[in-house]
Amino acid sequence: MQIGSIKWKKLLYDGAQTLEIHVDSDQVDKFTTHAMELAKWNRKINLTAITDPLEVAVKHFLDSMAPDSMIPWNASLLDIGSGGGFPGIPLKILKPSLSVTLIDASRKKVSFLKHLIRILGLENIEAFHLRAEEFSQQALFAGPFNAIISRALSSTPEFVRMALPLLDTDGILIAMKGKRSEVEIESLRSLIHKKTGMGDENLTEIELRLKTYTLPYLKLERTIVSLKRNRHP
Repeated sequence: MQIGSIKWKKLLYDGAQTLEIHVDSDQVDKFTTHAMELAKWNRKINLTAITDPLEVAVKHFLDSMAPDSMIPWNASLLDIGSGGGFPGIPLKILKPSLSVTLIDASRKKVSFLKHLIRILGLENIEAFHLRAEEFSQQALFAGPFNAIISRALSSTPEFVRMALPLLDTDGILIAMKGKRSEVEIESLRSLIHKKTGMGDENLTEIELRLKTYTLPYLKLERTIVSLKRNRHP
């Protein structure tokens, strides 16, 4: 099976349906272009260790689609550590109304992201060469964002500390993880309880939710850790 073949595209159609997500032919074509460009650039620069066509479809594209229902239409989305464009670009393809900002610490990966944005003809999306911890210090990015997402960061509590100052009132943080880690979840609960960096403790409430799902075909367990920021009137 090759990326872009009828069989490969059918994996995306059927896999998305398993995740209760509808994709149309134009979206699948864009996913295909993304995947083919990823493979082409990956021969020159290290974008991903995942090269098998089935794994590319499942681990990159279907996995990136999983948080779709958690992100409102017309939202401003920040993808921290976007790498080869995941999950930010597939989410933008699913929801064209999103305003998307992609950041990555690798200049070569950001060059790929900018190239991809151009050839896909995507609008209202930008990629920047920045470390995540530097992002909030940049005057260019006033924020705040309605949604902040990452698949790249290993520590969810660290992601929360870094991203909360950039999150809008009523915004949502989304950390895409592998198997659920009880140790990390308890650390996160402790952080929320202390309300670290959340401003006025009397006005802010953080709602923690865990969503587990299984990636189609490969039967891999995944967890989405989300924190919804609610400010009381």
